[in-house]
Amino acid sequence: MPITPEDRARQNIDKLLADAGWIVQDKRQTNLSAGRGVAVREFPLKAGHGEADYLLFVDSAPIGVVEAKKQGDTLTGVELQSEGIPDNLPAPRRPLPFQYQSTGVETRFTNLLEPEARSRATFSFHRPETLDQTCGRRTSALPRGPQLV
Repeated sequence: MPITPEDRARQNIDKLLADAGWIVQDKRQTNLSAGRGVAVREFPLKAGHGEADYLLFVDSAPIGVVEAKKQGDTLTGVELQSEGIPDNLPAPRRPLPFQYQSTGVETRFTNLLEPEARSRATFSFHRPETLDQTCGRRTSALPRGPQLV
């Protein structure tokens, strides 16, 4: 069976996520304790809402989503589609602060923590600890520096 453009995009996205330090897992074999950053493919949403292409977890907490599209698809219009996904996730933090749209060749990133959040091109996915630091959460991998009193 020949590989589809969608399958090729997912293979490229899997590699890009792994290169950035994410452990990529299938939804049927999810182990959020496998590492600091886990990307779960086809994560099921609440009933009637389908699946997120990838849900990103840092320290077992959902922190972002990746909307996958085949190469050649326009990603700027996809931003609105992925913005609707986080509200449907079984997550303690809403909306999820980090959203990616990717074809595996081109990737766009939106940081919803910014006052004027907008989609922008990025060269790669961020590392799990980088997203964690951006959220302002204390990271277990990085020690806190001295604090001024």
